[in-house]
Amino acid sequence: MARTPSTMLELGTQAPDFALLEPASGNVVAREDFSGKPLLVAFICNHCPYVILIREAFAQLAREYQERGVAIVAINANDVENYPDDSPEKMVEEVQQHGYTFPYLFDETQAVAKAYQAACTPDLYLFDADHKLFYRGQFDDARPSNGVTASGSDLRHALDRLLDNMYPPDEQKASLGCNIKWKVGNEPDYYGH
Repeated sequence: MARTPSTMLELGTQAPDFALLEPASGNVVAREDFSGKPLLVAFICNHCPYVILIREAFAQLAREYQERGVAIVAINANDVENYPDDSPEKMVEEVQQHGYTFPYLFDETQAVAKAYQAACTPDLYLFDADHKLFYRGQFDDARPSNGVTASGSDLRHALDRLLDNMYPPDEQKASLGCNIKWKVGNEPDYYGH
């Protein structure tokens, strides 16, 4: 697993469209379902130690900010043939075990991950109500083995600024995590091995 930083997509970028299957419900969830609401898109997976470290804190943050009107979706774009722990069936288990209150979607073709220039898990993108990029980067400073407790402090700061109609945070640190597990031959141009 390569320790990979996020690409830091340019602020103000319009959120790329998506319409992806939510294995837990069998429904297709689309970006347009959240029109007029701030939208947090999180690229995660089941097996990555960086995601495992923050998932309880992320689920808690999601519950809090959904109550404040923020739409949240998580997307798994990993190659499930070579990483069966990230299969749709295991995604359903993940939702049930960790109390995810947001749709956890499967990007089987990896096209949505590429559209967002997602590089790692977790990779976080916060869009304003017009779905323009307001924040991208890390959840907080917690990393496996660094002893920092996951709190979501960086993302909370960005969410609070967005909800208070303030400017995006000046400092936005790249997220760091396992690289997205691209299907062989499907690696994007921005993927560094």
